[in-house]
Amino acid sequence: MPAEAVRQIQLWIDADACPRVIKDILLRAAERKQILCTLVANQYIPVGNVPWLKSIQVPAGFDVADDRIVELIQPGDLAITADIPLAAKVVEKGAFALNPRGTFYTTENIKQRLSMRNLMEELRANGVQTGGPATFSPQDCTAFANALDRFIAQHLTHRHSK
Repeated sequence: MPAEAVRQIQLWIDADACPRVIKDILLRAAERKQILCTLVANQYIPVGNVPWLKSIQVPAGFDVADDRIVELIQPGDLAITADIPLAAKVVEKGAFALNPRGTFYTTENIKQRLSMRNLMEELRANGVQTGGPATFSPQDCTAFANALDRFIAQHLTHRHSK
C-alpha cells in the first residue's frame, strides 16, 4: 500500500434547487464510475443502499445546505450548483463548481458573475423587473452531461475498490 493514498474526487450536489434530470445524470455517472456523490438538501433525499451515494439532510434555513457543502468540500471536488455565492466559496477553496446548464464557475469568471448577480438583486430590490433565468432546456441538459463527462475523464484518479 502506498505511503500516501490518492484521494478520489467527490461530487457535492446542492440538491434543493437542482433539477431532477440533472440529479438523475449525476447519480448515473456516480454509479457508472463509482464516484462518491453526496446530495445536500433541507429534506432527506433517499439514494438507496449504494456505497457511493450519500444524502445529507440539513436543517431548514437560509444557506444551511450551502454552508455544509463549503464545510465538507475538498480541493479538487466538484459542486453542482446554480447558486453563485456558493460557487464562489467552492472555487475559493480550490474545488470546482458546475451549474446545471453545463457552465463551470472558475477563478477567472466568478467575480464577474457574482457582481452581475448582486447588481440584478439590487435592481429587483428597487422594483426593477429583471425577468428570471431562461427555461431549462434539453440543450442545457446535454451541455451539463457533456461538461460532467469531460470533468470526470480529466479528474478521476482511480475507482473505488471493493
